[in-house]
Amino acid sequence: MRIFISTGEVSGDLQGSLLITAMKRQAAASLQLEIVALGGEKMAEAGAIILSNTTGIGSMGLIESLPYILPTLQVQRQAIAYLKQNPPDLVVLIDYMGPNIGIGTYMQKHLPQVPVVYYIAPQEWVWSMSLRNTSRIVGFTDKLLAIFPEEARYFRANGANVSWVGHPLIDRMQSAPSRLEARAKLGIEPEQIAIALLPASRRQELKYLLPVIFQAAQTIQAKLPKVHFWIPLSLEIYRQPIEEAIRRYGLRATVVSGQQKEVFAAADFAITKSGTVNLELALLNVPQVVVYRLNPITVWIARKILRGSIPFASPTNLVVMKPIVPELLQEQATPENITQAAMELLINPERRQRTLADYAQMRCCLGEVGVCDRVAQEILQMLNKG
Repeated sequence: MRIFISTGEVSGDLQGSLLITAMKRQAAASLQLEIVALGGEKMAEAGAIILSNTTGIGSMGLIESLPYILPTLQVQRQAIAYLKQNPPDLVVLIDYMGPNIGIGTYMQKHLPQVPVVYYIAPQEWVWSMSLRNTSRIVGFTDKLLAIFPEEARYFRANGANVSWVGHPLIDRMQSAPSRLEARAKLGIEPEQIAIALLPASRRQELKYLLPVIFQAAQTIQAKLPKVHFWIPLSLEIYRQPIEEAIRRYGLRATVVSGQQKEVFAAADFAITKSGTVNLELALLNVPQVVVYRLNPITVWIARKILRGSIPFASPTNLVVMKPIVPELLQEQATPENITQAAMELLINPERRQRTLADYAQMRCCLGEVGVCDRVAQEILQMLNKG
């Protein structure tokens, strides 16, 4: 049975790899699976044939997306050409809204007999400014597997066939090391203050986020002379610009590759971009400050023309719709504000304890262990029906 999976960016590659592993485990000897995908190295390691590597093709914002329009269209055309020549038994779409809406629409028009599953749907329930994209997603999706309770409610209310499966990071974090194990592996002394810095998983974030995060780190280093910063790479291509910035700002920092869970588990605190990493940190009880900035023109268009607004940017806050972690967005994302928020969480025990209590509440809204297996079962059931 051939399954086509379409996803992009670093987080999509991770989620795709977890799903592929679960599907192969669930299928075992009863079903032979061939998985062809848009994805990256993690999905390839899990056993997918990668049609095109999409981990580096991604952006957030209007102006920011301009350099990626042609690569995105090329990937979409390549995927549709493949589907036309090699109709699969089932299609799984993971996030990656632009290309996946195009692929889903093609399937609906030209291969309506092939079931389409949307797993980790675009966050229309958070920032939808019109129902057009929601209607398109509901129109071509046979089954929507929601990872957030609010996401499930939103798409069900708009006519989708929805199952809430829980968040796959619940599974992934089961294999995370303890703080002591992680520190021993990284060579961090038990009493040393370790701060994780997560400035970028997209190229645009090197420009808009890295400078303010590193400036804040510079100030924190002056206030806490024994601090050491740890920076796990999302993509190896970011190593050079990040190491150059470390030298420029005079930070005591170590860049690591392939040890993200160890860095998170070992950290006392994190300064991070908004994204899936916020949930990973929360599940490991690491207090954090979330930072995000876009091109000012993008923000002006969103505010003045599209009249858009979002309740929260960080998934950690979105799960419970309350400010568990500080979010410093756009004009508020200054080195001074980041430093102030960071120092409060680092040296104020009451503030830290409140964050950990809120994390426990949030964790209850992410579902039970076994998410990837539940998703795999849903998909394999659809295959068997077909």
